[in-house]
Amino acid sequence: MTNNQLKDEVKVFSLSSNKPLAEAIVKELGIDLGDCTIKTFSDGEIQINIEETVRGYDTYIIQSTNDPSDQHLMETLIMLDAFKRASAKTINVVMPYFGYARQDRKTRSREPITAKLIADLIEKAGATRVMAMDLHATQVQGFFDIPVDHLNGQPILADYFIEKNLEDVVVVAPDHGSVKRARSFAERLNAPIAILDRRGPRDTVEHGHLSVVGDVENQTCILIDDIVDTGRRISTGAEVLIKTGAKEVYATCTHAVLSGIAKQNIELSPIKELVATDTINISEDKRFDKLTVLSTAELFAEAIRRVHFEEPVSPLFNY
Repeated sequence: MTNNQLKDEVKVFSLSSNKPLAEAIVKELGIDLGDCTIKTFSDGEIQINIEETVRGYDTYIIQSTNDPSDQHLMETLIMLDAFKRASAKTINVVMPYFGYARQDRKTRSREPITAKLIADLIEKAGATRVMAMDLHATQVQGFFDIPVDHLNGQPILADYFIEKNLEDVVVVAPDHGSVKRARSFAERLNAPIAILDRRGPRDTVEHGHLSVVGDVENQTCILIDDIVDTGRRISTGAEVLIKTGAKEVYATCTHAVLSGIAKQNIELSPIKELVATDTINISEDKRFDKLTVLSTAELFAEAIRRVHFEEPVSPLFNY
């Protein structure tokens, strides 16, 4: 299976959310990025044109639904409709960050399950497959009636910390709901885990609502989460770990949303380094010295190649 076959049969397009990642993916695949234009009318209405033929091609759209999430979602739906009407053979949505996965269930009366709504919209618009990484809630895969490839970003993050040769490592879950993720990460690092027992609101700033379950004294702690949004959860967690006797604290996540004053929260915290992936394109104004961004392009490129040539994707789940 050669790159020439990919060039003749596959076209990869990028919308506006993460063009750098899309460019890195096509470089790994040895093909060119597809040509499309995105225009916005004065009232905010989006217009998309595909500037080359896609008839009979396996097409891939690279798009995350980070801020502005509604605009990026709307671009995806319009692009899907354009591919469907242009007779693309298959229409695959590569959504490194599926932003609405946090709204995966009803937690109170009259609350929508927005993740299911978004899945229905993507499917109805014409998608034949979805590829995502580290969904906030894994059950979101079941909201789709089309194939979903759920890639795992943990190996990329774990390899980075393994290469750092840190000593006396403890992996810390920021709350009880994150224990499974922390345990999986700890197994890769051959390290024990600890848990932050968090009472009250998810992003509480009161240290009295936080306590540590597990031994972190004189240990190097790695706080792990799938998403870092405001940064308050990991920064307050880091402060409690240091007060409990931790030697130093690192933090890691797959999706660096970094909204609001996240940059300030993390810079002023005891966190030595925040390690994230490039599933979200982090603008220069959100970057800071403590932030390290790792590429997911090789993993997504290999997943696209395997899907196209009908090879197993399951080996990539522990890539």
